[in-house]
Amino acid sequence: MRRVRCALLAALTLLGTAGATTTLEGRTLRHEGAGGTWQRTLPDALGPLSGPLEVGNLVLLGAGPAVYALGAGGVVTGRADLPGIVSSLDAGGDVVTASTLLGGVTERFTLNVNLNAQGGGLSVQERVALPPDPVVTGWLASVADQVPPATLADAARLDPLNPFLTLRLAQAQADPYEALSLVRRTLGGTLPFPAWVQLAARLDGAGFPSAADLALTQAQADASARGVDPEIAVSRAALGAFGNPSGYVGALLAQGRVDRAGVWMTYLRQLHPRFEGGGALYERYARTLDAQGREGEAAEWRQFARSLRPGTLYNLGLEGLGAVRDAARLASLALGLSLLAALLTLAVRAFPAQADDTRDLGGRYRSWLRRPLARARRVFVAYASPSERLTVTLLALALLGTLGGVQWANLSGAALRSPVLSSGTYGGGWWNAQLETLTLRPGPDAALLTALGAQLDGDDTRARDLYTGADACMRNNLGVIARTRGDEPQARDLFRSALAAQPDLMAAAFNLGLKPASPEAAFQQRLRPGQPRLCYPDQRRLTRAVTGDLSVTLGAGLRSPLALLDPSAGGSARLGLALLGVSGLGALLLLSLLLPRTPLPAARSRPAGFRVLGLLLPGASLLDSPWGGVLLGAWGVVVAALLPLSGLVVFAGLPLAGAQAALLGALGVTYALNTLAFVLAEVRHARRAGRERQAGSN
Repeated sequence: MRRVRCALLAALTLLGTAGATTTLEGRTLRHEGAGGTWQRTLPDALGPLSGPLEVGNLVLLGAGPAVYALGAGGVVTGRADLPGIVSSLDAGGDVVTASTLLGGVTERFTLNVNLNAQGGGLSVQERVALPPDPVVTGWLASVADQVPPATLADAARLDPLNPFLTLRLAQAQADPYEALSLVRRTLGGTLPFPAWVQLAARLDGAGFPSAADLALTQAQADASARGVDPEIAVSRAALGAFGNPSGYVGALLAQGRVDRAGVWMTYLRQLHPRFEGGGALYERYARTLDAQGREGEAAEWRQFARSLRPGTLYNLGLEGLGAVRDAARLASLALGLSLLAALLTLAVRAFPAQADDTRDLGGRYRSWLRRPLARARRVFVAYASPSERLTVTLLALALLGTLGGVQWANLSGAALRSPVLSSGTYGGGWWNAQLETLTLRPGPDAALLTALGAQLDGDDTRARDLYTGADACMRNNLGVIARTRGDEPQARDLFRSALAAQPDLMAAAFNLGLKPASPEAAFQQRLRPGQPRLCYPDQRRLTRAVTGDLSVTLGAGLRSPLALLDPSAGGSARLGLALLGVSGLGALLLLSLLLPRTPLPAARSRPAGFRVLGLLLPGASLLDSPWGGVLLGAWGVVVAALLPLSGLVVFAGLPLAGAQAALLGALGVTYALNTLAFVLAEVRHARRAGRERQAGSN
């Protein structure tokens, strides 16, 4: 049957070419042939043009990211929406192909021309995964918005498949029945889901809420057919390109239209529950419901937000990485303050003795040139005891680890927000090209991601080759391939094996008919009935695939120190400099453990500056005792947590705002304990100095 259809298409193409002439001069399209003689001047808003190509009594023309089928009089009878700007149209052999270009990515698609449809229609044979690019997703609305009011009626007549033109025409109607008829017409076509969302927002704003609800229903159906799945995260940028439903919810809440906001929240919950900023919007909507006395609904939305936490980093939720980063920043600041206080105190204590000991070597600074080895034995840490050196060394190494944690959080966050991992779906030419820009770590997590893209694109052979090992998620997806090919026994064996290996694997439970309760299972049952459920990687697996754990980040920094200064991958040059500096300091402190201790008589061990710092910096003068390190660390944590009060730093991911009184109380306790310990240390020092004087007199 396919051969007959292709042969008919080829014959009609040749016949149309022989009996008609279509030319494109600039932006003027002229046609003479079986469909009559007509001429259209195409507006600049349509973007770059390619073609034309004659197929039977239709004229195919590429305009922007779409291919139009034009019938008699140049009226649009069909449109194929593509993921890039159409660069060429070809009728080679028995097929019509369209090439697209976007961001350096070229794709080719096979067009199905339906000459038997009313007026003639177009469809695309391959899967079309739309990139999160407003140039593509907002194109139809942009074209309609640029039509002058004087030519709006003519433009809507020539392009009845652009519902944004029809809606503008409906809003200009004085007759409400005519306006309603035009609104109904906007819902009768075929659109990509971002256009449905944009149309729904405009219908809502124009006072047609029922039509907006139907448009959102159409959006979900189209998104599901394109492979968009609620288990895949969506970034703020991607969601903005897909119609910005979260932004519209915020506008509705600001206007007090809570019921309409609820409809849009339901759309997000069903299609994009894991969108960037979702936690804050869920809580804002719940607080709005609380204010209206709808506590039960508010509690249900909060429970839904909590249900999205499994599979995230440390089960902290969708925005948990921000809390991890801020916790690492707080720890880094606390350790940095503690280390600085310890080194400053040790340096001040050794300063007078160091001046006396380096006088014969040429002075404190000149001695580095004259007697570097002898001078190295008189650095200020050489006057510290082994326990004091060990404490500051451990502080430096801990600081290196927490700074590495900040770096890891930055790199992980940038990778997880990349369009490859946060566009709502996997696969497609644009996605595959973007995936190459990520440096995936070899392993089952990266293999799962790549294989899913191939499977969604229909390349089951390549996907099966990539699904290797005993990974439960991969077994489930192999079972999906087996069921798709009609091998039900093998599919059920693979699903059972996957569920036995990972009892909480929702996809395998769904495929075995166990009816798990989850948003993804409900989505699959409602919009993809009868289709098996794929297993997608959660946030933990994605993080392992793109950045690995903390040891991987630190190891990469040690192997390539200059890469720490490159901010292009989500890092920070200042953070890179801090990592390099602390690494060097840690190495020097480790070497200092090998230095013999330079004697420090009791008479010179507690100079005035040392005593002042001992009172101002709790624990800094008590590093000989493990309790001194504990006290210094506690002081560093409390001071670092109080620094947001100064406005110098912000820890947005940590709930510190309500703990200020407790932190101030803890700070007072540290100073009280430090004063007590300082007095006891002074008593011990006095006794030691007295014994030394008595021994000297004897």
